[in-house]
Amino acid sequence: MKSTASIAIITGGSRGMGRDAALHLAQRGVSSIITYHTRQDEADKVVSDIQQAGAQAAALQLDVGKASSFPNFADSVRTTLTQMGADRFDYLVNNAGISSTATLADGTEAELDTQFAVHFKGPFLLTQALLPLMSDGGRIVNISSGLTRFAYPGRAIYGPMKAAVETLTRYMALELGPRGIAVNVVAPGAIATDFSGGVTRDNPEVKKALASRTALGRVGGPEDVGPVISSLLTDDFGWVNGQRIEVTGGMNL
Repeated sequence: MKSTASIAIITGGSRGMGRDAALHLAQRGVSSIITYHTRQDEADKVVSDIQQAGAQAAALQLDVGKASSFPNFADSVRTTLTQMGADRFDYLVNNAGISSTATLADGTEAELDTQFAVHFKGPFLLTQALLPLMSDGGRIVNISSGLTRFAYPGRAIYGPMKAAVETLTRYMALELGPRGIAVNVVAPGAIATDFSGGVTRDNPEVKKALASRTALGRVGGPEDVGPVISSLLTDDFGWVNGQRIEVTGGMNL
């Protein structure tokens, strides 16, 4: 008997915003397949937390910068869905990413290639590989950054790569429309996680400076972004498609 519960795939779901989104989805009865890069212990803890909330969960290893692994990953997803009593998943969150502090002056070809592989090539080809397993009428959320609207020093590669994700989102929404799949992009601001070495979370001076540029007077946390991601996957936002949703608390207004 096939499961009737919705299932999400969340890349980078073992920590930060991905983790928070998975936990909020669990509260809505949505099961999740999360991915992790190296920290299986963190992923296993999230799986346990999701299960305690009453939903099913599994963790799969994935390097989103290694496109050659995507066919095998899709096979693993297919096996995991069967174990969950399903043959399709409903939601995809392309969340996994890595930081870059490169400038125009010191950015290298290698850094450009790495950022492209993770932030554009990865979501493009991973979505392509998983579409045969995705239910019609599903939803996709890509993760961008506030740095596509405003510029900060040391983000000359990262910001433009995320801008490409936003354009990709509109093309995804157009091409997947006939299947009833809506695609939107969430653009967080300064979020206190271990991203960029945890500088927003752990450096008081950086945190104070960023808070001073934010209308709500503080930096954000994963708990500010996870609910937005999970909400965009619900029927409440069923007619929102191809849109950029900024979640910055009002940075640089």
